Amino acid sequence: MVEQTSNGNKNVITYLFFTFTFSSVFYFLIISNGHLNGGHGLYVLGLMWCPALAAILTSFLRGIRISEMGWKPKPVKYLAISYFLPIAYTFITYIVIWLTKSGGFYNKDFVEGIGMQTGYPGLPAGIAITLYVLITGTIGMAGSVFSALGEEIGWRGFLVPQFAKNHSFTITSVTAGIIWSIWHYPILLFADYNNGAPAWFSLTCFTVLVISISFAFTWLRLKSGTLWTGVLLHASHNLFIQAIFTPLTFDTGNTKYFIDEFGIGLPIAAIIVAIIFWKRRRE
Repeated sequence: MVEQTSNGNKNVITYLFFTFTFSSVFYFLIISNGHLNGGHGLYVLGLMWCPALAAILTSFLRGIRISEMGWKPKPVKYLAISYFLPIAYTFITYIVIWLTKSGGFYNKDFVEGIGMQTGYPGLPAGIAITLYVLITGTIGMAGSVFSALGEEIGWRGFLVPQFAKNHSFTITSVTAGIIWSIWHYPILLFADYNNGAPAWFSLTCFTVLVISISFAFTWLRLKSGTLWTGVLLHASHNLFIQAIFTPLTFDTGNTKYFIDEFGIGLPIAAIIVAIIFWKRRRE
């Protein structure tokens, strides 16, 4: 048992060393540019694939079978949960934000832009929003899945199952969430991966959100045995927050303190999600 624990810890330490070493190159590029869209977005894409590269290299060096990452995309039930879960907690969060006037629905400039992009500038707002959500939430998932795959090969494909060999569900979820959130800190603090709220506030909300939602990621990964639950959950989370609900919301004064991954709304929802999955941890 001591030897197994030691090997597991060495695997994780090696993986984290390579992850942050590779990521430092893209931290530098993004921070030097100051924007996430620097290099036409390729710097961020490169950063998101650093965990995958680190996981594959660590597996090779430590004699771990790549098949342990969980490449088979099934059972379908858990894949479906992974896709729809972010839609549920994001939708509920933003409905509350809109109803309480913490943020407004809908952003007219954004919706008018949808009409211009589709070639139908006079399209009624309701139709434009519906078409945008349907197309983005389906066809748009392809790009989001590709980006998320890079991270998830590392976080849920390698880190979570390796760490879970020697630690409880709760410790695995919290630790993976802390590491995952810290990995984002450089671009959150020194680039524009934020929504303009004070750094301490954005950092706190983001950290609570990531650690909390990590419980869902960990449960679905260990229960299903596939990394694709993490990929779909991650892709859906990014897509519906960053490309749909946040752009559809207009500022009513202090909206930045409530919306997106850096406001207080989603962390509260994520804590509720964490409790639900934590209660089912023995499954």
